[in-house]
Amino acid sequence: MKTRNSDAQTKLTLAAAMVIFGTIGLLRRLIDLPSAAIACCRGLLGCLFLFLLQCLRGRKPDWAALRPKLWLLLLSGGMIGFNWMLLFEAYRYTTVAAATLCYYMAPVLLIAASPVLFGERLTGGKLLCVVLAVFGMVLVSGVLDGGALPAGTGTGIALGLGAAVLYASVMIITKKLSALNAYDTTIVQLGAAGAVMIPYLLVTGELASVQISLRSVLLLLVVSIVHTGLPYAMYFGAIGRLPAQTVALMSYLDPITALLLSALVLHEHLSVFGMAGAALILGATVLSDLLDRRQARRDP
Repeated sequence: MKTRNSDAQTKLTLAAAMVIFGTIGLLRRLIDLPSAAIACCRGLLGCLFLFLLQCLRGRKPDWAALRPKLWLLLLSGGMIGFNWMLLFEAYRYTTVAAATLCYYMAPVLLIAASPVLFGERLTGGKLLCVVLAVFGMVLVSGVLDGGALPAGTGTGIALGLGAAVLYASVMIITKKLSALNAYDTTIVQLGAAGAVMIPYLLVTGELASVQISLRSVLLLLVVSIVHTGLPYAMYFGAIGRLPAQTVALMSYLDPITALLLSALVLHEHLSVFGMAGAALILGATVLSDLLDRRQARRDP
């Protein structure tokens, strides 16, 4: 009975983390600050939160293990910073639903690039995933809905896809970091994600004309701790105690939450074509994951 209760609590913890991740688009709409500034604070404060949490648990980062892979950690962390910035900008130009679905093209982009990057054969099933996702992206973009697209839609979609490319790149690098402790790598990556935004903000001068309000400061703290440090801690604390299939399925609570909030809270319209596109993109990602697991069972 204890084991069942423990499993249920772990699943609830993971589900809560994914739902929290899915609400960040809504929070972005409420913060009147440049996307780079939000990414900077999210990375640095999230890093500090996780570091202090680990110290309270009596676990300090294993710097000796991290040092040989430090350049990869810093590179991937920098990519995460710019990835966040592009995604937050996408939320400004298009709907939260469209930006989130563009972002979830990342696994499909990784599939399409795998023959070149990893020498992997693009099977019929994987090719089907790519075709379904690309067609779904066309539907989500609204080009088949008829009439002119809302101002900024094209820019928002391009920014969302740019974020997806960076996320796919981070996924590639992460394959080389699998032997490291997940908490330790995340602490370094979050710190790098925030730090890389500092010179960007200084060069672009984006903060010079910004009026920082108390509301923005409070929401920044919420995004940095409640939407970054806390859910990452919850996520890593849960995934080690659950089957991989459960983790994969629950990860879709993130985009589903974003889609629901986009419709119910922000009253953003998603056409019938858009809903079909969302189903195709998420369905292609699920199918890809199932194909990977079937292949893993076949391999010795």
